[in-house]
Amino acid sequence: MGRRRHQSNIDDKLPPVKITKDSFKEGLKIFSYIKPYRWQFIIGLILLAISSVIFLGVMEIAGEMVDVATGKGSGFWSLNKIGIVLFIIFILQGVISFFRIYLFAIVSENGTAAIRKDLYSRMITLPVSFFEKSRVGELVSRITADVERMYNVFSIVLAEFVRQIIMLVGGIIFILFKAPKLAIIMLATFPIVVIGAVFFGKHIRKLSRKRQKALADSNVIMNETVTNIQSVKSFTNEEFESKRYGGSINDVVKIALTYAKSRGIFAAFIVTVFTGAIIFVFWMGARMIQTGELTPGDLVTFTGITGVIGAAIAGLGNFYTELIGALGATERVREIIGSVPELEDHDNGKRHNMYGKVSFRNVKFTYPTRPDITVLKGMSLDIEPEKKIALVGTSGSGKSTIMALLLRLYELDAGEIFIDDTNILDYDLQAYRRNFSIVPQDAILFGGTIRENIQYGRLDATEEDIIVAAKQSNSWEFIESFPEGLDTLVGDRGIKLSGGQRQRIAIARAILKNPSILLLDEATSALDSESEKIVQDALDKLMDGRTSIIIAHRLSTIRDVDIIYVLENGQIIEKGNHDDLMSIPEGRYKSQVELSTLE
Repeated sequence: MGRRRHQSNIDDKLPPVKITKDSFKEGLKIFSYIKPYRWQFIIGLILLAISSVIFLGVMEIAGEMVDVATGKGSGFWSLNKIGIVLFIIFILQGVISFFRIYLFAIVSENGTAAIRKDLYSRMITLPVSFFEKSRVGELVSRITADVERMYNVFSIVLAEFVRQIIMLVGGIIFILFKAPKLAIIMLATFPIVVIGAVFFGKHIRKLSRKRQKALADSNVIMNETVTNIQSVKSFTNEEFESKRYGGSINDVVKIALTYAKSRGIFAAFIVTVFTGAIIFVFWMGARMIQTGELTPGDLVTFTGITGVIGAAIAGLGNFYTELIGALGATERVREIIGSVPELEDHDNGKRHNMYGKVSFRNVKFTYPTRPDITVLKGMSLDIEPEKKIALVGTSGSGKSTIMALLLRLYELDAGEIFIDDTNILDYDLQAYRRNFSIVPQDAILFGGTIRENIQYGRLDATEEDIIVAAKQSNSWEFIESFPEGLDTLVGDRGIKLSGGQRQRIAIARAILKNPSILLLDEATSALDSESEKIVQDALDKLMDGRTSIIIAHRLSTIRDVDIIYVLENGQIIEKGNHDDLMSIPEGRYKSQVELSTLE
């Protein structure tokens, strides 16, 4: 049950990142993405600094306004003059704010767009083993949540961090100049109180997140129970589920009460210590007004800037946390961007047309995610060009692995594979794969149009090429029956089409690619007899004149192939055509046919 609860919180799926000096340095390299927009960034920072200084100046004007109103002004200012100046300042602040926000938007939007493009481009060039080791939720979170944190840094956090530093330093200088004695008293007490409040608040936020997670865990239990209510009732586990949910809710209450205690202590701290510190500064200021050391306006200015300093200290703590979190996100992103891709276009992916002669030589292979199970154990086979061969065997015997290794989705543990007497490792990978097409058992289509799905086989195909491929795959008849024809949307994963229609679209895609070697992975096993006949006819057209490797469980699919290879425990134990294998006494293939394992 704990494993399911863990999945309830997507943040738990992200590996924790420890920030070190070296990782901090590396993390700063992410700013190279905003280098093309450095002038917008620099001008934005300058406008930010001007805006911050003007804000501090407004505090001084506010104090002068109080002095003028109480008859203790300098004589130069009048309330009307102050009102006009403030109006001009606010207009200026509005203009500065607009351009600052727009400039930072240029930097953040373009910078994060570049990161997303690089991240996605690198991700799809990584080997299949990477995706097998990574969870989909984690990968999606890296390209969304992690990049979003960097967007926040570029657009908001970094700018606000700089603003708070300017406010803090400028505010301290200002009050030291304005009222040195009162400033020293404030600086001796106020920052300590603010820092204490920041750390206290951080502890409360942590408890709040803990409470939310506990509540989410209880919701997972309820969701599981309701979703699987038939299993709950059939096993008469209503009482067990009630106790499980009750225990989870008790955990929520326990955490919530701890959270409430902490909030109560924090409220008491704010009311007594924090408010007390402010009142103490006011009291000292009032005494200085009595002695003539300070004017009422000076106290107003001092109080306003003290509030700014307090907010700056609190803000720096929060923004520092955001920056550290963003550095962790950059490390996860850079881990992918820095990974070595499997595609390296030495010749720009130009296709080398192959004859289709295939040879496996003593191939041994173990999946990286299952190192304890050897799938292929020194397997050898030869396939002549334009021949049709079938791979037969029980689940786990290595049939699909042979196709995966031919596509170079994995590296061999030992042995060699040759195509046209050339080691497959000597081919440029992208150019090599252009010679293959695969029609899987369950054809997954992209959520666009029929045209786009067929054209995926060759992106530069013309309208005429697409129609020819559709006709050869027996797809054109049902495509023409749709009101929008080739422009018909197939829906998510092709859900709007039947299984047979999806399969024929996949075959049309393969025909358009015109491969030298065709891989059919149980391409008709999921279809009814009527759909199978139509699809098989399309497959026969597709296999004509090219090397074809077929995985099938239906006898009708493989009866007429040139050679059938029977696999068991990662080795070939029988080979020959259908009649040859049926003549072997007590042969494994013959046994499967007689037991209707091959239908």
